Amino acid sequence: MDAATLNAVTWTIPNALCLVGSGVGDEWNGMTLSWVTQVSMEPVLIAIGVDRSAVTDGLIRDGEAFSVNLWDREDTRVFRSFSKPAIRERFTLNGRPVRAGVTGVPIFEEAVAWLECRVFQTVEFTSHDLFVGEVVDAGFREGDREVPVARMEDTRMKYGGVRRGGH
Repeated sequence: MDAATLNAVTWTIPNALCLVGSGVGDEWNGMTLSWVTQVSMEPVLIAIGVDRSAVTDGLIRDGEAFSVNLWDREDTRVFRSFSKPAIRERFTLNGRPVRAGVTGVPIFEEAVAWLECRVFQTVEFTSHDLFVGEVVDAGFREGDREVPVARMEDTRMKYGGVRRGGH
């Protein structure tokens, strides 16, 4: 099996596209992420895969919490600006309004839905860490319960398979 085939196959796996919020004290970050899934119902646990070299990985480890912010499927341009560490100015990240959640991590005000999680378990892999978080808070932006959320297929972005230039 060649790398191109493996990439093509893994890129067909349906993935939600979201912004993950993380933070410790005054240091906050937002990161585009596509590896997210629910892994338990009692308690409700959400798992995210984060590159071990990412700023977000360290912030989640130190802060022991993260948020998953789901975005309107019609507004995917936001994801491009969060492929590198975010710039915080008061209550914005890369110019997008945020607020502190119950754990202190940033919640994006423009997200159509969000989950806030306290780290339940961390599993270390070679290139990525799997953070499993227990949901401590969740909600919708007012009037947005029925808005379809962004998925990887809504963009030209690709993530997964084997490493290649750029990740």
